[in-house]
Amino acid sequence: MNIRKLVFASIFGALATLSTIANAETRDLTEVRYGYESVDGIKMFYREAGDPKNPTLVLLHGFPSSSHQYREVLEELSDEFYLIAPDYPAFGNSEVPAEGSFDYTFDNLAKYVNKFLGQRGLKQYSMMIQDYGAPIGFRLALKNPEKVQAIITQNGNAYEEGINKPGWGPVINYWGDKSAKWEKTIIENVFSFEGFKWQYTHGTRNPESILPDNWVLDHAIANRPGQHRIYLDLFYDYQNNIKRYPVWQKYLRDRQPPVLVVWGKNDAFFPVPGAEGYKRDVKDIEYYLLDTGHFALEEEHEFITAKMRKFLNKRVR
Repeated sequence: MNIRKLVFASIFGALATLSTIANAETRDLTEVRYGYESVDGIKMFYREAGDPKNPTLVLLHGFPSSSHQYREVLEELSDEFYLIAPDYPAFGNSEVPAEGSFDYTFDNLAKYVNKFLGQRGLKQYSMMIQDYGAPIGFRLALKNPEKVQAIITQNGNAYEEGINKPGWGPVINYWGDKSAKWEKTIIENVFSFEGFKWQYTHGTRNPESILPDNWVLDHAIANRPGQHRIYLDLFYDYQNNIKRYPVWQKYLRDRQPPVLVVWGKNDAFFPVPGAEGYKRDVKDIEYYLLDTGHFALEEEHEFITAKMRKFLNKRVR
């Protein structure tokens, strides 16, 4: 009798353990996870969520943010998709290579993101691009056109008319006059605490509802030793992105990836004509203008993720 009880206890104990492991695995897959990947000796931080067996969505962040900007997307879509959001070198929680030891250009950032995705074993993926995510994402698409299944652009610009010249004023002046004068202007205005806060709150319906952690974190990162120089180098290099817009537009016309446009129409940097440009070049397009600012996910993540779910389920399942 005691032996029988021991056998049953062992069986039930094993089943309970297996059930616990299964539940833990399910929970772990749907919850956001964090890690580092060493790419050519540089530690790149990433957030991921979902089952890697599901369709993959790569989330490419903007300036001055990091993968933090995709926190709601990671949580809300992890039940059906595998999502991964890297921090570029010198952004967010990624390692900051010293000035002079790393080429702070968009070509080089894209090279590291491409290697990161390769090391993670991603064969096919859709991309969500926002701000700096656009020049990085389009470089990935040109290098690996067979891998990109669809594009979601949230104020990720690829059109010259999508550059608001007054909003870009100090940076455009810097392109023509790379001097201490314009560097000082950019540092004092764009890289200030109020400057970062303005980027998140300008054009929003309810500025008081935007999470302050955004600009608090970005400002803290911007004040790390050497960080201003890194940001200035990338601002100066941004002019080379505009020169490549025709090439990226040709990619859209030739490859015809499905595109979902979810655009904050009150963006001070990338206005509505940038969103409209995609209509000229892409046949399979869904298009939504939202009454919010540059970081549209801050106010509209529920609407945007709902549209993303429907869009991706229709095209990459």
